[in-house]
Amino acid sequence: MAAVSLRLGDLVWGKLGRYPPWPGKIVNPPKDLKKPRGKKCFFVKFFGTEDHAWIKVEQLKPYHAHKEEMIKINKGKRFQQAVDAVEEFLRRAKGKDQTSSHTSADDKNRRNSSEERSRPNSGDEKRKLSLSEGKVKKNLGEGKKRVTSGSSERGSKCLKRAQEQSPRKRGRPPKDEKDLTIPESSTVKGMMAGPMAAFKWQPTASEPVKDADPHFHHFLLSQTEKPAVCYQAITKKLKICEEETGSTSIQAADSTAVNGSITPTDKKIGFLGLGLMGSGIVSNLLKMGHTVTVWNRTAEKCDLFIQEGARLGRTPAEVVSTCDITFACVSDPKAAKDLVLGPSGVLQGIRPGKCYVDMSTVDADTVTELAQVIVSRGGRFLEAPVSGNQQLSNDGMLVILAAGDRGLYEDCSSCFQAMGKTSFFLGEVGNAAKMMLIVNMVQGSFMATIAEGLTLAQVTGQSQQTLLDILNQGQLASIFLDQKCQNILQGNFKPDFYLKYIQKDLRLAIALGDAVNHPTPMAAAANEVYKRAKALDQSDNDMSAVYRAYIH
Repeated sequence: MAAVSLRLGDLVWGKLGRYPPWPGKIVNPPKDLKKPRGKKCFFVKFFGTEDHAWIKVEQLKPYHAHKEEMIKINKGKRFQQAVDAVEEFLRRAKGKDQTSSHTSADDKNRRNSSEERSRPNSGDEKRKLSLSEGKVKKNLGEGKKRVTSGSSERGSKCLKRAQEQSPRKRGRPPKDEKDLTIPESSTVKGMMAGPMAAFKWQPTASEPVKDADPHFHHFLLSQTEKPAVCYQAITKKLKICEEETGSTSIQAADSTAVNGSITPTDKKIGFLGLGLMGSGIVSNLLKMGHTVTVWNRTAEKCDLFIQEGARLGRTPAEVVSTCDITFACVSDPKAAKDLVLGPSGVLQGIRPGKCYVDMSTVDADTVTELAQVIVSRGGRFLEAPVSGNQQLSNDGMLVILAAGDRGLYEDCSSCFQAMGKTSFFLGEVGNAAKMMLIVNMVQGSFMATIAEGLTLAQVTGQSQQTLLDILNQGQLASIFLDQKCQNILQGNFKPDFYLKYIQKDLRLAIALGDAVNHPTPMAAAANEVYKRAKALDQSDNDMSAVYRAYIH
């Protein structure tokens, strides 16, 4: 997008990473939100979402001048809702402007009439002026010394206070502060009505997030947090690297670092399974412009995606037969096998050239068996389990571990970029399943240890919140630690990663160790705690509900 002259309050089309241009408004950022260093950018609030982002000026276009162009190239229910929100915003603003202009004209006429009636004659005016001059001169002479000394004292205090508050040395301000003062648009001044009224923030000087990608900073604003606003930094890069081990990593998702957008594959994509992870994946595939056909055992879950432009497949076999690459994400080994080998299953739709990508977390034996039957029919197979949770899936920030057909892995590049921040190719079929189980074994054991520590703190009379504060200041600090501890402290176990699935992964990881005669005592102990939590009806809660196994 070409650079344009923009001001605070302007309506714009903003290009957010790899997402299509979206209507928004330039607003003041929250005072605690850091501004990225480098090129000039504006803070934009996007209509129809709760997304806010720093957008570089070259990624912005004026709303009205490019409205028709954007409507032609962008489709989807959410996009149309966003455009409708802009138009409604403009209608309200126009109505306020008209009311304001009538009121201003009436006020001006009343003031003029009042001034005419109350204007004194010239003789009275001169006498009053002469009497007042003497008083002014006397007071000025008496107060001059007092005012001067008072001003000097106040000035030195203000200067001292300003120096104490600001750690910055005197001198030229940093370059990234030049853009902090944004001229306000007179044409849209006062348009902060309706839902926009909550966003009256002041600009602030700031520095970029440490180690963040300088090309792109996207913050998701959570308005549900109470005492403080929570910002989730979403930063992504594009990089391809190959290690000596032969594994390949494709890190993707912020396309601004490359071409400003992800070009979706022209292949037809199928997706089977719309659970916590699958739903977010499909949503991001659609946002990036992929052609997607969906199927789910519970058909009602498909409705939302059909409204967003997806097509509906009646059976797994139908999806595979009509698509070039079909992804699947289901709960466990049995579900993965039933999906492929069952009635109207994947295998019935496989013919030479058809591609199948299993993203389920299963054991290596299961995935090897599925690969063999797919390839025996002339199909191509890739395993690609994902590391993450529901929120990371929704944000397109999953980590994808792939193994199998290397060519198919490369054909899935745009899909992996849409759904994740990183993907690794680990070689032959089975390697990704093993690695995924090891990753989840570590995660599940860590979660059980967190719960154990919090309960031990409680029974010994220590503050659980203080324990979390201490951990967050140490080497164990992480988003995972903070989120799971907050779940426990708030008693909120809404599933982000089902407890029953992490227990399943621990069980499979222990079996993997047994197969190679490797001890896994930590995982075995954690597994027993999760089994107790399941006995307490916590299976469908978040994995952090393992805490309840310690308090019952």
